[in-house]
Amino acid sequence: MDRIITTSALKALRLLPRAALILVLLAAPVLAVPMMRADTSATIEAPSPKKSGVGFVLLVALQRG
Repeated sequence: MDRIITTSALKALRLLPRAALILVLLAAPVLAVPMMRADTSATIEAPSPKKSGVGFVLLVALQRG
């Protein structure tokens, strides 16, 4: 009985480093996202282009022609 407990404990201890490594690899991207989103103040956006409405006029002209 004692030997069964010992072997199962050794198997569990052998799996522990592998499980910890997998956990770290899976958690790293999830934990990195909030750190990347915190630095959004340095984003420079281009001014939006002014819409001239030529597309609608062209659509109406092509339907009539």
